[in-house]
Amino acid sequence: MTVKAVVFDAYGTLFDIQSVASITEQAFPGYGGIITQIWRIKQLEYTWLRSLMRRYQDFSVITRDSLTYTLRCLSLQSDPAVFERIMDKYLHLDLYPDVRATLAAMHGRKLAILSNGSTGMLNALVRNSGLDRLLNATISIDSKRIFKPSPDAYSLIEEQLGAAPEETLFVSSNPWDACGAKAFGLNVAWIERVTPEAIAEACVRNDLIAPLTMFKAIRTQMDELGLEPDYRIHTLSELPALVAAHES
Repeated sequence: MTVKAVVFDAYGTLFDIQSVASITEQAFPGYGGIITQIWRIKQLEYTWLRSLMRRYQDFSVITRDSLTYTLRCLSLQSDPAVFERIMDKYLHLDLYPDVRATLAAMHGRKLAILSNGSTGMLNALVRNSGLDRLLNATISIDSKRIFKPSPDAYSLIEEQLGAAPEETLFVSSNPWDACGAKAFGLNVAWIERVTPEAIAEACVRNDLIAPLTMFKAIRTQMDELGLEPDYRIHTLSELPALVAAHES
């Protein structure tokens, strides 16, 4: 494998979506965790539903709609200012701690994001985090009007970077995304940040399963779709050595 481009998913891969919990808990004490998890589950679900129904709305609309759903189903009332403060966190998500060093270590290759995020959301997030100085491109699926894991979304990599699937390493912590990229024909590295053993241990330690534990069980484990990533890593910091090893 000759790696011409390394392309990353954004949400949950470079940016920690769990960091919104600090804002949701502040806005609704005692509900921060459950809001964060329902919000993300519905956000992903709405991308898939809208793709299947061919009723595209960009990710900023979907993010708003899924937050509205979440607050409604929990019978939580928010004034517009509180709602906007929660939404604004998606433009200022925390980076995982190894992101900057990993990207810097692969300087000289084409580095990019391919995300379901809308163009405006992604550009603001990348700029606010300072990753605009390390990335060659930030690619939104907006132009295709269909969300990952549609093959049309992954085709944007070659269209915009000029890197064929066999020359591209796609990196995601989202199992559904890793499977979609693999089905398209990309080389795939899946970040397994949460092991099944860790989930099982969390369940044993608690009488009630916490929302985050349930989220991890539903959204962080490799799916049974007859597809496997080419590489399983546990942190982004493993990437530079992985890429270098396959070019020596």
